[in-house]
Amino acid sequence: MCDPVTAITVASAGMQYQQGKAQARNQFEAQKRQNEMARKNALQRYASATLKIRQELKKSAQADYEGTKKARNIRAKFKASAGDAGGLSMTGSTDALLANYYRTEGNFRNAIKNNMDINISQFERNLDAIQFGQESQSTYLTPPNSALLFASSALNVANGYYSRQADLEMRGLKTSSQKRSYSTRGGVYNPPK
Repeated sequence: MCDPVTAITVASAGMQYQQGKAQARNQFEAQKRQNEMARKNALQRYASATLKIRQELKKSAQADYEGTKKARNIRAKFKASAGDAGGLSMTGSTDALLANYYRTEGNFRNAIKNNMDINISQFERNLDAIQFGQESQSTYLTPPNSALLFASSALNVANGYYSRQADLEMRGLKTSSQKRSYSTRGGVYNPPK
């Protein structure tokens, strides 16, 4: 039969084991929730960035369309007015003016393309930043390890028991039947009988 102190120590260790197990499980669940929140946040930011770049692409395409339409209209009017001016064919000066219309349209379209290239480059950097943000908001998962927790609790009980036994022996409170005896021959342990 074990003494009451040992029984209390074992019961306390059992309760600590259950509390530690519950705490480890709760910590693991909190880590999973944190990672899920980081993932949802990243998905929302991805969706927002993607919507913005799609809107920019649409706006750019519309501006390109409007610019091309306007340039064609102006060139058509120019050709019609040059033809109405006496049925003359296009001369060097009129060809130079027409080329100027084409150059202006080309510069306009090139500016739109350059702006979109800048927007797309910024979009790609934003996606990298979103991914980095998700990684920095995520936490490492440490699943509960019941075996390790049990071993730790068992070692704590054993440590407490042997510390108490050593304390009793130092104080001289251990009975003679509880004391260990050692033979003088070769240092061999002789358990009590």
